[in-house]
Amino acid sequence: MKVGVIGAGAWGTALAITVAHGGADVVLWSYDNEYKHFDGVDMPNNIEITNDFGKTKNTDTWLIVTPASFFRETLRKAKLAYNGQPIIICTKGAESTTNQFMSEILQSELPECIDFGVLSGPQFAHEVAQGTPTGSTLAGTNIALNAGTDALNKLYLDTTSDVIGTEICGVGKNAVALICGYNSVVARENERAMIFTRAWNEIVDLGMAAGAQMRTFLGLCGIGDLFLSATSPTSRNFSGGMAIARGETPAGTVEGIFALNGLIARGDALGIDMPVLKAMKHKLKI
Repeated sequence: MKVGVIGAGAWGTALAITVAHGGADVVLWSYDNEYKHFDGVDMPNNIEITNDFGKTKNTDTWLIVTPASFFRETLRKAKLAYNGQPIIICTKGAESTTNQFMSEILQSELPECIDFGVLSGPQFAHEVAQGTPTGSTLAGTNIALNAGTDALNKLYLDTTSDVIGTEICGVGKNAVALICGYNSVVARENERAMIFTRAWNEIVDLGMAAGAQMRTFLGLCGIGDLFLSATSPTSRNFSGGMAIARGETPAGTVEGIFALNGLIARGDALGIDMPVLKAMKHKLKI
């Protein structure tokens, strides 16, 4: 099996290493031929690093792992090399300018891709690269699920057809983690627990209105990812919320900030009230 991994940041590199350790040959696309180095982790010999999209053409599966802000642009560049293979979206988030999820962008920019899936779950990249046992939800068509489970055989995967629920979980946990980080500084424990629960309930309500399955929110992409992201300063969204509460500038990209607008806009369109998320948006003045 040969797998194209598009994006060589921390998460893309970690997935490339995982896929390679699972026995597949990997073409790792990087816009500048660089990749993330992890302490104590060697790059397997069966990974080819390139900035030429053409080398991904004859792969069996694509894993797209670019930041949400570059997802559309990367797809447009990759389109000429697309050869009908299943695509697994490994990017969590929503596009800040349109509020679209990554699967919606994929369908608009690459409509010829019929078989696609979404990977989401509690995944810190450095631990995945080091081989720490990690579980995720893989949602998609049957062909995409088969391709994804073959490529990612080193991960524990729960599979489902619930793409929209899996994406809402991935975006929603970013917003809730941001809120939890903020409240870890300004609120006492009773209030923090209350706000955490109410915020996640708003995400679940949105998912149900959008046609998602309740079980998805109880799985690895839901409670699992929420537990990881909304309780640990290692999470960029949690630490970003802490920094904002302290009047500091968050380090790096904080997806939860962009997620708030998209989730609230979808909630308004579906008639779902989201007072906790709206309160956080008001505090951020966005």
